[in-house]
Amino acid sequence: MAEPKIAIVCEFLTVMGGAENVVLELHKMFPHAPIYTALYNPSKTPAFKNADIRPSYLQKLPKALRKSYRLFPTLAVNAFKKMDLSDYDIIITSAYLNANHVQKTRPGQKIISYCHTPARYYWSHYDLYRKEPGFGVLNPIIKLIYAPMVKRQRKLDYSTAQNVDVFIANSTETAKRIKKYYGKPSTVIYPPVAVDRFEPARNRNDYYVALGRQLPNKRFDLAVAACKQLNIPLKVYGNGPMHDELVAIAGGSKNITFYTDRFGDASDAAVSDALNHAKGFIFPSDEDFGIVSVEALAAGAPVIGYASAGTKEIIQDGESGVLFEHQTVDDVMQAIKRAERTTFLPGTLRRKAKRFDASLFITKMGKVVRDNWA
Repeated sequence: MAEPKIAIVCEFLTVMGGAENVVLELHKMFPHAPIYTALYNPSKTPAFKNADIRPSYLQKLPKALRKSYRLFPTLAVNAFKKMDLSDYDIIITSAYLNANHVQKTRPGQKIISYCHTPARYYWSHYDLYRKEPGFGVLNPIIKLIYAPMVKRQRKLDYSTAQNVDVFIANSTETAKRIKKYYGKPSTVIYPPVAVDRFEPARNRNDYYVALGRQLPNKRFDLAVAACKQLNIPLKVYGNGPMHDELVAIAGGSKNITFYTDRFGDASDAAVSDALNHAKGFIFPSDEDFGIVSVEALAAGAPVIGYASAGTKEIIQDGESGVLFEHQTVDDVMQAIKRAERTTFLPGTLRRKAKRFDASLFITKMGKVVRDNWA
């Protein structure tokens, strides 16, 4: 039997994060498959420099409008609907917002959706985003239109989900959401982590690391404030709109060091080296999975994490880290103190990370594609 023609579809390629790493691994698995996306920024995603990237018509919009895409959900939905995927037998989407709006155009086509979560804005985190939409000075206006906008988007999102042939969930929590909001079954395949990229040092340094996109919902303010009060060294990697606020919270503390500015990026080598020698990794975010937590384990760093969703699938309290129940500075401080009293062996933590190794993702996703082409 001839090999299927495959297309990969993802939300955006404008920064590198967990979802983008999944797309990168899919690209390695299917190097001849073009990658369709709403927006593409090659300078921020150099790992895709040799890939066949096909951005939507949104790429032609003025830069200011491209940055404000979340204000125009209908534009993004239509961008995916208008993608011509008629040449492909299997369409693999990496979806958490609009990517599943792509259309099948002929009998026999299959859509396999690797779902990071049903859109948080519309479903699981609706109340949170309604209170704090994340649009800064535009928040008062967004709050007025949020409820009617979401009501419409939910209908579209649910209808689109029914067009997906196979759902793959990135965690058990996401699988529950897919069933709850879409009424569809799914198979859990954890995201790929390059465990061998890390070389955990046996002798650890005294600092902790916080790493990720500096967005309001990531709650890095908790890590910065807790380490400041405890007078514990913290290295902060990442960038985003919360950067200046985080610097202000640090208040000039000599123990809090920021290794990137609001618009910069730390190199993979710098981040890997920091994790390889860190005393621990602080992860206060409410994540659907949280690849960076696995990377910390692979580097031999115990994770001090918020006990929710995907983090509880990765971290065993007292074995591979310390979990805290509430997103408060006091809870983070108490968790750090407990971690300080606990012995964690880097080799043991690395072995726990192995169950999320990229090789397992490749094997399982490859089987899904073969099963849907046979």
